[in-house]
Amino acid sequence: MSKKETVNLIDTFSEFKELKNIDRSTLISVMEESFRNIIAKNYGTDKNFDVIINPDKGDFEIYRNRTVVADDEVSDPNLEISLSEAQKIDEDYQIGEEVTDTVDISDFGRRAILTLRQTLQSKILELQKDNVYTKYSKMVGQIVTAELYQIWKKEMLLMDEEGNELYLPKSEQIPTDFYRKGDMVKAVVAMVENKNNNPRVILSRISPVFLERLFENEIPEIHDGLITIKKIARIPGERAKVAVESYDDRIDPVGACVGMKGSRIHGIVRELRNENIDVINYTNNISLFISRALSPAKISSIRINEAEKKAEIYLKPEEVSQAIGKGGLNIKLASMLTGYTLDVFRELDETETEDIYLDEFNDEIDQWVIDTLKSIGCDTAKNVLAIPREDLIRRTDLEEETIDEVLDILRSEFEDEN
Repeated sequence: MSKKETVNLIDTFSEFKELKNIDRSTLISVMEESFRNIIAKNYGTDKNFDVIINPDKGDFEIYRNRTVVADDEVSDPNLEISLSEAQKIDEDYQIGEEVTDTVDISDFGRRAILTLRQTLQSKILELQKDNVYTKYSKMVGQIVTAELYQIWKKEMLLMDEEGNELYLPKSEQIPTDFYRKGDMVKAVVAMVENKNNNPRVILSRISPVFLERLFENEIPEIHDGLITIKKIARIPGERAKVAVESYDDRIDPVGACVGMKGSRIHGIVRELRNENIDVINYTNNISLFISRALSPAKISSIRINEAEKKAEIYLKPEEVSQAIGKGGLNIKLASMLTGYTLDVFRELDETETEDIYLDEFNDEIDQWVIDTLKSIGCDTAKNVLAIPREDLIRRTDLEEETIDEVLDILRSEFEDEN
């Protein structure tokens, strides 16, 4: 029975070694420490014991060393052995010599063996947790690919090739991400938490670092260091701007990143759920950098306030909408990329008077009336004034008195300016 339990112990070690990827020296150290703990409990000390472990053969041996003393002088049977007992082992033993004998694991008893096995399992589990924490702490900022194992409301559980648990919170997923159980998910290691010795690896698909690593993987020149990513601004799932720089004048950094007809960047866009990516040339000239960041809008002039990190951008009226972008994305990303607060102004001809958005009249005109006018394409005061009164009444279906009141307010604004 003891041999069977001994084999079971070794089998347990072997299983853990294979499944948990623990190196041999660490395994031996853990096993020896566990054996010594149980020896100390049984005999009061483990100092006079030798524990020899052979993981290759799946075997271990325990030896006890005792000093030979006269028959009537044995004070501690664990540390000392009488001369007569020693000579039963070998008749050549003399007083003062050391006797080494084998200790059978069964001598510890079934309960002690069970405790030993549980202790080992616990220690090796701790080692596994330490290994996971150490491994992924070194991988923060690197891309990993793992299999989706479970989907919950607030996060997804993924398993790497070694069976380690990785977590992708809902807040770190691209809004349009959609996965099924068993799918392979690519993400960047964002952080590794360690609460109560329980490592928790957090992944992210919305981090700018994820986009940076995708560029490094897809663009050889970036991987080789010929092109450097200087800055990234990103609104996940919507749009991103990437500023790149080349130290080799023969390489066009933007062209190298985008590729022929977008061939190089297409894989990145697909991985990011069709997130639009603008690649621009980086420069230390902040005015030029802001101008490039606001592309495709063409800027007429820029006034920079370096102390307050602000910039006033002047554009022709037809360029304003492009500078701002759909939902304000373009100007928001440009501001994130450059680190400057950007204010856009229309550049007016000398003969042209400035127009005013209808929303600026919301203290005098009800918002629902403004919304009705905007629904027919009138966003500014001049848009409204350019339409005949009768057409406004017909197209908006507003009361005559309401239209007249609106027209009076708008006209008075421009009369005051004159």
